[in-house]
Amino acid sequence: MIEIEHLSKSYGATRVLDDVSLTLPAGGLTAVIGPNGAGKSTLLSIAARLLAPDAGRVRIDGLDAFETPGHVLAKRLALLRQSNTITPRLTVEELVGFGRFPHSRGRPTPEDARHVAEAIAYVDMTGLATRLLDELSGGQRQRAFIAMVLAQDPACLLLDEPLNNLDMKHAAATMKLLRRAADELGKTVVVVIHDINFASCYADRIVAMKDARVRLQGSPGEVMREEVLRDIYDMDIRVRELDGHRLGAYYR
Repeated sequence: MIEIEHLSKSYGATRVLDDVSLTLPAGGLTAVIGPNGAGKSTLLSIAARLLAPDAGRVRIDGLDAFETPGHVLAKRLALLRQSNTITPRLTVEELVGFGRFPHSRGRPTPEDARHVAEAIAYVDMTGLATRLLDELSGGQRQRAFIAMVLAQDPACLLLDEPLNNLDMKHAAATMKLLRRAADELGKTVVVVIHDINFASCYADRIVAMKDARVRLQGSPGEVMREEVLRDIYDMDIRVRELDGHRLGAYYR
């Protein structure tokens, strides 16, 4: 469970989080949506303690995120950021091995190697384990990074815009993979995402943010309504149901 209480954060005169409180239950997939500048990425960065808030607190499974030792927190929570600046001369296997550092502390054991191999197999990249990252497509690299956080074996996975720069096929494959991680591995998955239709189709719950605040949280059926989306995005979005999912048309 992730408990966020009264978080505030400013950069100079710009308030990017304004007294945000939010409880995300254990398990399932939560999508955080909203326009640029709503505070979505800042929220995830503070939850993963990459940023310090100006006020408020975060608890992960009851542990204070800013008082718990890093290697302890890393066994409960992992963050995959929008951009990853790891050298492309690493192999997939080497990259995924980084996820074991909170457990191995730099001295990998056969148990760590087993977790690495299982994570690579889970994202269907066993045949690419010895490939260099710069020899992979964008979609393959993203799967390798997801394997890295899976190898870390935390209860909670936070992913900041994991669909960036992916085509439709690889974006759908990425969301299916995250959905599987929630369903089969029991992970709590939180993903910042711009495509409201992916959020509607794959998430159990949606958190809608705007102007540094949470405007609404609920099921896809509760959030994917024309009046709600108009308030969040300041535009008219037609919502129709297809195969049991509520989809928004915002292309005109």
